[in-house]
Amino acid sequence: MRRSVGRVALGALLLAVSGCGSSGHSTIGDPVALWATGAGPSSAGSSAPPSSVAPTGSAPPSAPAPSASATRPPATAAAKARVDLTDPKKKDIAMRLVSSAENSSLDWKAQYKYIQDIGDGRGYTGGIIGFCSGTGDMLDLVNLYAQRKPGNVLAKYLPALKKVDGGDSHTGLDPTFTADWRTAAADPVFQQAQNDERDRVYFNPAVSQAKADGLRALGQFAYYDAIVMHGPGNDPVSFGGIRATAMRHAKTPAQGGDERAYLDAFLDARKAAMLTEAAHDDTSRVDTEQRVFLAAGNLDLDPPLSWKVYGDPYTITS
Repeated sequence: MRRSVGRVALGALLLAVSGCGSSGHSTIGDPVALWATGAGPSSAGSSAPPSSVAPTGSAPPSAPAPSASATRPPATAAAKARVDLTDPKKKDIAMRLVSSAENSSLDWKAQYKYIQDIGDGRGYTGGIIGFCSGTGDMLDLVNLYAQRKPGNVLAKYLPALKKVDGGDSHTGLDPTFTADWRTAAADPVFQQAQNDERDRVYFNPAVSQAKADGLRALGQFAYYDAIVMHGPGNDPVSFGGIRATAMRHAKTPAQGGDERAYLDAFLDARKAAMLTEAAHDDTSRVDTEQRVFLAAGNLDLDPPLSWKVYGDPYTITS
């Protein structure tokens, strides 16, 4: 559906947040059902203590059985319930990781107002995930905004957005569209619309598929970052094709495979897909970010996290 172009700070050039892709309105379909999590075994209560005096001729009383809490081994980090990427704190980490690659900043909430034509053939790119005027997701976003707030400052551009869908034209948008976008970006209704479309098209499908494949938070993030850049299609350089390539080389944990080996194969396939497009030929978001976490065995994507993108260092302490 929507394949994006990453933003690299190269001199005055600042490419866009990249969620949009190469074609119009196809979707990834219904999200995969999330895993069911069973409750752990319940602890049985301890029995009553024996009488202090044994009957004549009877055997000495036995010692009381140890309680369940006494016999349970100490909790370890591995035994604790793992937190996936839908947890608000983990999700915020994911947004900051993407923003470091797309915006050279950890402040992802500052990107609601972003709007620019980066010359990639997809028209205007804007917002927190790179909605594009030429690929349909910007049209979907502005439609949603108009439904929630009729008569908003962007509603008048809906006819033009329908006409430019599928190309890079600005007809009917210039010269006021970018200024009005930045005005709308201060509106909490528009911000929430961006959040919701991000989740509907990219975050939720990626995380649901990752959980179905048996991946923890790092793998869920790897899927999300890939779908943001490459779109959710099934061709070889879209998310579905990248996943299919990885699965030809390694089994997912849900198939009985090793999680680290599968993620290594997925990142190999992701890097190969990036290298097919000039705008994505800097693969540091894989090489010096996600592979760093994988090499450290941080499959739960727990902070502190330190990485580099385009040579720039970033840290998330908590």
